[in-house]
Amino acid sequence: MGFLSDEERAQLSPAEDLPHRFPIPTQIVSSDEYFPEPQTAQQKQVEDRLAEMGDHYAKRQGVSRRRFFQTASGMAAAFVAMNQVYGKLFTVSEAEAATPEMADERAIVLRGQDVFDCHTHFLRDDTRLTNFVAQRAAVGKFGWNKQLGDKEQTLADLKFDNYFKEVFLDSDTKVALLTNSPSDVPQDWFLTNEMVFQTRDKVNKQAGARRLLAHYTIVPGQPGWMDGIDHAIATLRPDGWKGYTIGDNTHKDTSHYPWHLDDEKLMYPAYERFQKAGIKNVCIHKGLFPPSAEKLFPNLRSYVDVSDVGKAAKDWPGLNFVVYHSGYRHVGGSPADAMAEWDQTGRSSWVSDLAEIPAKYGVTNVYGDLGQLFAYTSIAEPRLAAALMGTLIKGLGPDHVIWGTDAVWTGAPQWQIEGLRRLEIPEDMQKKHGFTPLGAADGPVKRGVFAENGFRLFGYDRHAELAKPDRFGMLKEEYLRDGPDPSNLRYGYVRRA
Repeated sequence: MGFLSDEERAQLSPAEDLPHRFPIPTQIVSSDEYFPEPQTAQQKQVEDRLAEMGDHYAKRQGVSRRRFFQTASGMAAAFVAMNQVYGKLFTVSEAEAATPEMADERAIVLRGQDVFDCHTHFLRDDTRLTNFVAQRAAVGKFGWNKQLGDKEQTLADLKFDNYFKEVFLDSDTKVALLTNSPSDVPQDWFLTNEMVFQTRDKVNKQAGARRLLAHYTIVPGQPGWMDGIDHAIATLRPDGWKGYTIGDNTHKDTSHYPWHLDDEKLMYPAYERFQKAGIKNVCIHKGLFPPSAEKLFPNLRSYVDVSDVGKAAKDWPGLNFVVYHSGYRHVGGSPADAMAEWDQTGRSSWVSDLAEIPAKYGVTNVYGDLGQLFAYTSIAEPRLAAALMGTLIKGLGPDHVIWGTDAVWTGAPQWQIEGLRRLEIPEDMQKKHGFTPLGAADGPVKRGVFAENGFRLFGYDRHAELAKPDRFGMLKEEYLRDGPDPSNLRYGYVRRA
């Protein structure tokens, strides 16, 4: 999978072998899809300060350093360290790190907050994508079936049991949307479409509530792709559609079927079917294509930006076009280059282009998913994360930005949830660019991003769907009562020092 050479892989180490189990990543972790940048000097400073705080507060609180970093106080310490290095971007006090009762009180209050993660993944049991992540032997202590916890499983971290633990037990996520990635090689889909809907139905049946939604993944141009859409409408009833305009993201070097959203001959017949069926959400992978990727795959460059979104949205006002990762280009590229672009121009490729589509085309049916945009920038250049949030909210509207984490690739999504809860756009940036504040962790903007916007988009009535206690809620209570055991792992590769 991916396009890393043997020479590049020789420079990498498994992220799971890093010496620290911090609550947040302190350097870029990649899958085999892109070559990770080395740890920056600022990330090293965060790592060193966090290690010092861990030693200090763990000793004071009478716990091991590993255990300290599994607590709400340990999570607070991570953002204290971030503020010390990057400036005051996150709402946090050192008292939270020093006082477990204070940190726990805040965590308990926010635990009830609705979080709808519209962007999650796991791999099929028979996956051939063994280069996607370094292999580990065992899953976590808890899974959908706890009895599987002691079994050794190849790539188990990226399969369903660990997905369930990381997303639903080790984070405040209440509802998730399972998405997928296709390939021109049938065996190299993350999951088959049938597997996706079998998982959705199994989870919701066992939970006793609708906790998992699912995409049907479209493959425009591949033989029989329209028949697949008809089958999905008739039998699977997807909650939305997912597509990759790049074609085969797994094998970029041999991608045979890239496509454009505004291709009238290819795509408009499919949109007609979507609209007639009342399944209106078209979720599209965009971005994650830095200049280094463009040099390798120049033939794909025109398919990965957002230049085809505006016309499609204008021509099909009855559909919603949800751009995954909000088109953020620089994942796999230098965080410093991305920050420099913003500082010099006040723009970010291709996020700014996306944010300008509503005004340019006069449309209200374009949305931005945060995906890798937030996961990448919040720990590499948090000031850029604030700028991108301001750009999307100003351009698309605060009700058109939806929460997604790209878990389980990024580990348990709690660190991202906490990052957005605490993030604020600096005042100087607000004044210069006309951005409004993000506000409190449970304020209207963040409530909208975390859940309300996604619930409305996907027609999910949380008052009806989550009105009664269900098995997921009972499992979560039991897990917390027994003593939570977050792994604090991210899955993939890092550059060696």
